[in-house]
Amino acid sequence: MIPIARNEILTIGEYETVRPHFRTRVIEEKRVRRAALSPIMTVIFENRDSVLMQIQEMLRTERITSEDGIAHEMETYNELLPKESQLSMTLFIEIAEKEARERTLTELAGLEEQVSIEIDDVRCRGTAADRSVEGIARTTAIHYFKIDLPVSARERLASGQARVAVRCDHPAHLARAVLPAATVKSLARDVAGA
Repeated sequence: MIPIARNEILTIGEYETVRPHFRTRVIEEKRVRRAALSPIMTVIFENRDSVLMQIQEMLRTERITSEDGIAHEMETYNELLPKESQLSMTLFIEIAEKEARERTLTELAGLEEQVSIEIDDVRCRGTAADRSVEGIARTTAIHYFKIDLPVSARERLASGQARVAVRCDHPAHLARAVLPAATVKSLARDVAGA
């Protein structure tokens, strides 16, 4: 996907005027692109709208108006966009109780290497930066995965008819979720335009 460009970023005042409509539209789009992988794991597939909204919301929340600050947010969030022949997925581990969350994050150390997507019979491994802290054997509650799609998987997905599932094969938390048809169609539009 084409990165968000500076001329697409609105000033905070301009954003306030379009924010209610824009957020409503993007939140609905994100709802379609979100899936529960397990009772504690949720994934969302990123696209230009989700990234643009994150940039605009960060600028608004942090009251960032300097060109350096805007450039930093753009650089940070543009990293979430998939490249050609990729999907980009954010995985959230959501556990409200602090002790249970810490115990689970420790048990899930190495999760970065255990997530993949199945497109029909083609398995595509996700890659994520190791976000662990040196000397601490645990994972983090948020992971940003890029999934490289071989030609056969991309073509199947682009058809909108593929059976797509997200998997976690970590020994401490095995999970697999088939994506709903609406999610597959949304991802198909992403790869068809790539």
